Order: sequence, then C-alpha cells, then structure tokens
Amino acid sequence: MTVIKHHLRGNPAPHRLNITPQGAGWTHTSLTVLELPPGGTHTLPTADSEWIVLPLRGACTVAIDGQTFELHGRASPFTATTDFAYAPRDAQLTLTTAHGGRFALPGARCERRLAARYRPASGIPVELRGSGPCSRQVNNFAAADTFECDRLIAVEVLTPGGNWSSYPPHKHDEEHPGEESALEEIYYYEISEAHGTPGLGYQRVTPSGPDHRTDVLAEVRTGDAVLIPDGWHGPSIAAPGHDMYYLNVMAGPGAERRWLIRDHPEHAWIRDSWPDQPVDPRLPLYPAGDPR
Repeated sequence: MTVIKHHLRGNPAPHRLNITPQGAGWTHTSLTVLELPPGGTHTLPTADSEWIVLPLRGACTVAIDGQTFELHGRASPFTATTDFAYAPRDAQLTLTTAHGGRFALPGARCERRLAARYRPASGIPVELRGSGPCSRQVNNFAAADTFECDRLIAVEVLTPGGNWSSYPPHKHDEEHPGEESALEEIYYYEISEAHGTPGLGYQRVTPSGPDHRTDVLAEVRTGDAVLIPDGWHGPSIAAPGHDMYYLNVMAGPGAERRWLIRDHPEHAWIRDSWPDQPVDPRLPLYPAGDPR
C-alpha cells in the first residue's frame, strides 16, 4: 500500500501512524507519529535504527540512555520551527509529555552509532525554494548537510494554499554517483484548517521505468502519508486557502548520505522560469526560531 490513511490503519494507541520497513516492504525508512494525552509517555527501544523526536504539537521530555532533553516544541507545524532530539541505534528512548501533544519520530536503519544530541529551534536552517506558484518553505532540520546522522535525512516543507510543491517532479530511486541517490521516502501531511473547515491536498507519483512502477494520485488530509519507494514524485498540491505541511523522511543504501535528484525531463524547464518570478510574499510562514 502506498497511500496510508491513518484512520483506516487501526493502530493501537498512542500510534496515530506507524510505518516500518517491514510494513512498507522496503529496507531502511520508518516513521511513527504519536498522539499522547497529558501525562502520556512512550518508550521505544531504538534497535537497529537511529531516530529523531520532532514535536508537531506540544512539548515533551526525551530520555535517552541516561541523558535528558527538554523539547519546548510548538503550537503546530504552521507556527514555528521546533527543537528536536536525536537518538542513536541500540538505545532506550522514553518520551514523556506533561500537557499532551503530537510527536513525529522519523527513523532509519543504520550501521554507525552516533551520540545522542539536542538541537534548538534557533539552529534550524530555513530555506525558501522555488518562486511564483511553486514557492515553498523548507525547514532543513536534518538535511544531509545540516545535521549529522548515519542514514536518516528529514526535512519539513510548508506550501501556501494554492501553490504546487515538490515540483518539478523528480526522482531518487537509482544510485548514480554524483548524480542521483537511491532513497526510500515517506511524505507525512498536515493541512491547515480555514473558516472551521479541514483542509486537503493532492500528491502525484508516476512510474520512472519498467522496474519502478509506483503510480499514485492521492487526496491527502491531516494524518495521511504517501510511501514512495520509487518514481517521479510531485506535485504536492495545496488547496487554495489551506496551507500544506509535509514531513519528508528518507534513507537508502548508498555509501554517502546525500539527497541527489533527477528532474523529470518533460518538466525540468520550470526551474529556468523561477528567476523571472518573485517568491510568494506569504513566505516565510515564520523564520527560524520564531516564538512558539
């Protein structure tokens, strides 16, 4: 299954979403999303994977093998960047929240055991990518060149309502040194409400070859995910009036931890049009380290 509707999965509490390599039918990439009540707690043996604790809504305390990190969190992904904690493989991770909240745990199977660490919200690089109706904001909290992990790559993308994101369509399903990385990818979505109405968006994935046949056109809402083992992915379309957030989680088998992509040859020209258009004035939705 490449489209996961959280409300159809029947996950036991507190799992709002629980994607594992075994369940996804691939090798490296995981994502757990927890919904915890006030006073709630969750323990995770990290086993053969590295993990990040990323607050989506609320604050928490993270204990990792005797070290404790206080995460201040945020009100929602649409209001601020957030601090986060990194947990290495072969560790015990316990998350506790005094006031409740929603927490994403992106993970990746890995070989090296790195140190447990904390990064404040003020240290998150915020990038504006694209222009015109392709404008979006990228919070590069665990991009390959901004935070050390062994395999895991993770970023947040915010797309103003009406814009096309993850565009032009691109792929990373083959290893071509210096040109393309083979990376499994998860898109996890939250869509802002407007006038009391839940939002929606759309995600497209098209086949990239005879051995890469993922083909998806999905309506997505808050809590949904799309799994991308291969294929040209994009656009991610935000409905007018409803900003779109998605968390990208990637990992793969390459010797180097890099995010190298190939644009779809029929749509790559769109990048050449960006210098002639202004960035959407609604961006950034917030700068790095903005108050929660």
